[in-house]
Amino acid sequence: MCRNIKPLFNFDPPVTDEEIRATSLQFVRKISGFSKPSKANEIAFASAIEGIARVSKQLLVSLESTAAPRNRQEAEAKARARAAQRFGR
Repeated sequence: MCRNIKPLFNFDPPVTDEEIRATSLQFVRKISGFSKPSKANEIAFASAIEGIARVSKQLLVSLESTAAPRNRQEAEAKARARAAQRFGR
């Protein structure tokens, strides 16, 4: 899985539409192999992003969990610590 795509489910505060769209963009970039589409592919690229964002939001709304919501700041701090250990920062 692409390391730039972050889990979005079961966080407090809940995920925003902007975060869902950013993750959808990363997914489309990964599977298409393009970081920026050509003019000929812009419409298909944008349509894919919007479609994946819409379906992702539906999924996140319909999921249920018995676990307590994760704290976003704690998750980010753990990710930074892992990155520091991995990359030596």
